[in-house]
Amino acid sequence: MNSPQRITAMCQLLGLNSNLPTDICFSFTGFRARGGETDKHADGWGIAFFEEGGVRVLHDPQPACSSRLAALVADHPLHATTIIAHIRKATIGAIRLENTHPFSRELWGRQWVFAHNGTLLDFSPALEGRFRPAGTTDSELAFCWLMEGLLRRFGDTPPERLALFEWLQGAAVALTRFGVINFLLSDGDLLFAHSSTRLSHVTRQAPFGDVHLVDADLGVDLGRSLDPATRTVIVATVPLTDNENWVAMPAGSLWCFQAGELVAMAPTRAGKVPLATDDCV
Repeated sequence: MNSPQRITAMCQLLGLNSNLPTDICFSFTGFRARGGETDKHADGWGIAFFEEGGVRVLHDPQPACSSRLAALVADHPLHATTIIAHIRKATIGAIRLENTHPFSRELWGRQWVFAHNGTLLDFSPALEGRFRPAGTTDSELAFCWLMEGLLRRFGDTPPERLALFEWLQGAAVALTRFGVINFLLSDGDLLFAHSSTRLSHVTRQAPFGDVHLVDADLGVDLGRSLDPATRTVIVATVPLTDNENWVAMPAGSLWCFQAGELVAMAPTRAGKVPLATDDCV
């Protein structure tokens, strides 16, 4: 069995965005192995599936590699157009259920889901609205700060995609000043991916071929299981397969995917973004 390339003692992220409902069983099989078997991210895991206007979120503070719930997810094809998963290596916050990612909150009549890889130091914003952390992680605090900032900036009317992307771009710049903030954020339609230090993505579309996992001796012929019209993007901290053309997402960049396609990308390094960040604080 191969082992994934080691990075740091932080969490790992997995995201999917597709134009048609699809399952993540194959990719999640390799991903969950990193939760204590092929890597050391054994402090809990979680996954969120956006389905038919709602979201199904599962959490478990047990290691993903040995979790019976994770085994069920790997074997049971839950179809969704957007999926966010996370395996945790605890840095801030105890190993408890309330500290497992992804986190979810309602805004503008839609559920939003967030997962974070990294550590934010000396990050203690004064939250004044309805978004408050249930746990004790810097990650959930950052998510609540983002949600409060979005509501403060746009009020009760959801913004157009470009305005939303530009605001998140400025917010990512502001958060980066406190440390590492690789994250995935979605409302079920758009999938935002911020590479603070490291993320990669791959697009799967016809003609499909065989793919093989890095973390398990397992391969699959995608052409036998996917609708030929399916177009899916997979985002991961470290590539999950060893025979696909994964694209490294530069450190300091924000990406937006919709219906399995890249629709926006911009830098997020402080000093390189003209957008003022005052509205993000």
